[in-house]
Amino acid sequence: MIKKSSSKKKPTQTSRSQSSSRSRKKSRTGLKNTVSPRAASPSVLQYIPWSSVPLEDLTPLLQRQFVVGQEIMLARVLLKKGCIVPEHSHNNEQLTYILEGALKFWIDGKEIVVHAGETLCIPSNMPHKAEALEDTVDLDVFNPPRADWINKTDQYLRGKK
Repeated sequence: MIKKSSSKKKPTQTSRSQSSSRSRKKSRTGLKNTVSPRAASPSVLQYIPWSSVPLEDLTPLLQRQFVVGQEIMLARVLLKKGCIVPEHSHNNEQLTYILEGALKFWIDGKEIVVHAGETLCIPSNMPHKAEALEDTVDLDVFNPPRADWINKTDQYLRGKK
C-alpha cells in the first residue's frame, strides 16, 4: 500500500555520506526562490488524488488543477464549450490527452480537432491556440514544469494582458 506523503517530510538518505548530504544542503539554499520547492529536493514518491488538489478558476469557462514532479507537470484542465485558450507558446514540450469532449487547435498553420481518447504532442516554442467544441476535460503533461502556471504569471489564460 502506498501512503500519501506530506510535502514537508524529507526522505532519509541511506546511500550518501553525511558530508555529501551537507554539501547538497548548501547548494539548495541558492535554489530558494526557484519555480518549485519540490524541484530542489530529492525525488519522492507522491500519491495525490485529484480531489486533494485545489481547483483554480481562471475564467468563468476555464478551471485547472496541476501536480508538479521533479522535471514534469501534469495538469487537469476543465473547459466549458466555447472556451478559448488564446494563442501562446512556451519552452515546455506538451502532451495533451483529451479525456472527455473535444478541443480544436490552431497550430503550425493547421486546424486539428482532438477528441476524447486522442493525443496531441506540441513541440517546444510552437505557437498554438485552442477552443473547446464541447465541455472538455483534458490532461496536459509538460516538461519542464510550467513556471508561469506555478507562479501564477500566466495572464494570457486569466483574460488579462
